[in-house]
Amino acid sequence: MDIIKKWTGSSLILKILIGLVIGAILGMVVPEWSFIGFPGDLFVSALKAIAPVLVFVLVASAISKAGRGIGSRFKTVIVLYLFSTFLSAMVAVTASYLFPVTIDLTNASTETAPGGLAEVMSNMVLTVFSNPIDLLSQGQYLGILFWAIVFGIALKMVASDNTKGLLSDCADAVNLVVKGIIQFAPIGILGLVFSSVSESGIGIFTQYGELIILLVGCIAVVAFITDPIISGLALRRNPYPLVLTCLRESGITAFFSRSSAANIPVNMRLCERLGLDKDFYSISIPLGSTINMEGAAITITIMTLAVCHTMGISVPLPLTIVLCIISTAAACGASGVAGGSLLLVPMACSLFGIGSDVAMQAVAVGFIISVIQDSCETALNSSGDALFSATAEYYERLKNGEPMNYLGEFAKRD
Repeated sequence: MDIIKKWTGSSLILKILIGLVIGAILGMVVPEWSFIGFPGDLFVSALKAIAPVLVFVLVASAISKAGRGIGSRFKTVIVLYLFSTFLSAMVAVTASYLFPVTIDLTNASTETAPGGLAEVMSNMVLTVFSNPIDLLSQGQYLGILFWAIVFGIALKMVASDNTKGLLSDCADAVNLVVKGIIQFAPIGILGLVFSSVSESGIGIFTQYGELIILLVGCIAVVAFITDPIISGLALRRNPYPLVLTCLRESGITAFFSRSSAANIPVNMRLCERLGLDKDFYSISIPLGSTINMEGAAITITIMTLAVCHTMGISVPLPLTIVLCIISTAAACGASGVAGGSLLLVPMACSLFGIGSDVAMQAVAVGFIISVIQDSCETALNSSGDALFSATAEYYERLKNGEPMNYLGEFAKRD
């Protein structure tokens, strides 16, 4: 028991950093010891397994008990999500013009891309109205959100206080399970880092270094410049303590798990420690995992313009604006498409008359560098969910003259 208390009482981030270093060293020294990566797969699987249940019970419970005034927070956070995603696409366009990159279009891909934006959106709508049990088992969060909201509204209309209390207790119980799983994050991160280092090494940088630098550079600009500007203008205070907290507490885990779904429990724990309203963040976080897709918008835009530069296609300014709009809309549907943001590149390429056969070669390149691209993309998306959830709530509290404990328990600790 003393060992358990010492483990849970020590800094989780420090333990994660130690696991990160050990995993990287083992990945370089003994890459053949594949069993070291097993705890990482187990950790991600556990988070993915519990996350759909957590989202459903928390959202349904929050809606069934929701009071007045919470609606304005949702409007604010949705605006922040969509605006930041569009701005990310603009950053990618600017960077692609300043530092044009070409790619080798000799690879082939066997994946099937969606035919257009209408197909992406129709698939997303059909997914929403699928069997709720199937949605839970498959981790389709847009559909889970929809049915949880419907179920919560129905409970609000007909359920007794005892029934609502039972659902709330179930939500607390699932949340406790999540906290227990997160305590194993250092061991999980160790395994994930080992797998990444042992499988990829540094060879990937020699062939696609410029493309990787452009992608990671744009993601860094959004994470450390544009997102802080949005948050700072909304809150009228230094945004970097909040930004760095979200990157540290959420971004690191998301980077190595490469799964926004697996990071939903981590983000909810972070929002709790930031002092946010549980009824709000239990909905805004899973909502963000489906429509806050800054990293996906960057990937779609950069890969599309890389194909244009490779083929010598001139892209006029009006078309770049249209590309940003398409990238924003498509990115919001990326979570409902097998293959994520990369399979939406052909759809964006069609705007410039580029055939699917050529565009899918760019997708193949994307899959080659995905161990880096997807990690950075997920870290930006997931940490942004927490950042803008906190920004939206703090903004509404300031606007309404309510007391605001900026950074919650992190402020007390620091």
